[in-house]
Amino acid sequence: MTCRPFIAFCLATGLVAAAGADEAGRAEYLASCASCHGETGAGDGPLAELMTVSMPALTGLSAANDGAFPMLKVIQVIDGRVGIRGHGYPMPVWGARYKADAMGSGDYAAEIETRGRLLSLALYLQSIQE
Repeated sequence: MTCRPFIAFCLATGLVAAAGADEAGRAEYLASCASCHGETGAGDGPLAELMTVSMPALTGLSAANDGAFPMLKVIQVIDGRVGIRGHGYPMPVWGARYKADAMGSGDYAAEIETRGRLLSLALYLQSIQE
């Protein structure tokens, strides 16, 4: 049994404080992103040198956006199912992967879980800005 649907529900309904979201997002980041972007978000993950595009440092997203964290853009890039993919190809389309992972719980619940995971990850990225 997995607690992902519960975490996603809590995030989607605002039942988890930002600190809890940061921890869930950190776990999501380490599982899904650190291999390319590095454990600290510096763009120096073990797979970064194998990529055809350079890995950006994710700790400077706010600085590159006049000090404001670009939450919507970050969520759209991670999700990859909507908006313009502003990340170099071939970044995984995490929204589709997360939804596929959750499909056993039904389409609506899978979408809620997917959005919760994406938001949690984006909140974590916001928390590591320099």
